[in-house]
Amino acid sequence: MSGHSKWATTKHKKAVIDARRGKLFAKLIKNIEVAAKMGGGDPAGNPTLYDAIQKAKKSSVPNDNIDRAVKRGSGAEAGGADYQTIMYEGYGPAGVAMLIECLTDNRNRAAMEVRTATTRNGGTLADPGSVAFLFNRKGVVIVPKSQEGKEVSDDDVLEATLDAGAEEVNDLGEAFEVISEASDLVGVRSALQDAGLDYDSAEAEFVPDMQVTLDADAAGKFTRLVDALEDCDDVQNVFTNADIPDDVMAALDA
Repeated sequence: MSGHSKWATTKHKKAVIDARRGKLFAKLIKNIEVAAKMGGGDPAGNPTLYDAIQKAKKSSVPNDNIDRAVKRGSGAEAGGADYQTIMYEGYGPAGVAMLIECLTDNRNRAAMEVRTATTRNGGTLADPGSVAFLFNRKGVVIVPKSQEGKEVSDDDVLEATLDAGAEEVNDLGEAFEVISEASDLVGVRSALQDAGLDYDSAEAEFVPDMQVTLDADAAGKFTRLVDALEDCDDVQNVFTNADIPDDVMAALDA
């Protein structure tokens, strides 16, 4: 067990709130389309699609929307867009490093949206490669603590996933975060399922090597910047090395 950034916890809670608002639906549907296009429309033979569908279901995306996204992505139904993944690098308040992952069918629009959101909220975009080296691509599985009337412990999670490649288990308050090599992601997720443990999401993410601790002023600016970026239709994920201490986060929430 290791401690973890309060920001990871906040991001997890924020995703739940965004899902309730329905803002997340479009991004989850886009993920499904791209996964189906890359690896085919059968979730049994396409783990990335399987996980994208699971995440959408957890966020209450209607099954009809999911099915249509799979069909569009796999070419079984017309209307699928040609999405490209683009990664922008930048800096936020107090020198926080950011990787901004976009899925877009219009590179120019994505670039303009990201640039505008970043510069208007105190950030700067950086040259390719200037930030990416601070992050490693890892498998990240989120496991809720409360599951069907029972409480899951860190020992339960470690026991289930250690042999499958789990490197660390972090306590996010209401859930555990299991970190592994990206190549072990499917193995870790399968091991949890075999042990009868549910999970909220399983995806490859960019995890920082080291973190920058923010004070109240910088944390306020940082969260506004991330909110602005996540409001962009083409932005799928914002990965950062920000660490917001508990007391600062509590003050922000208040």
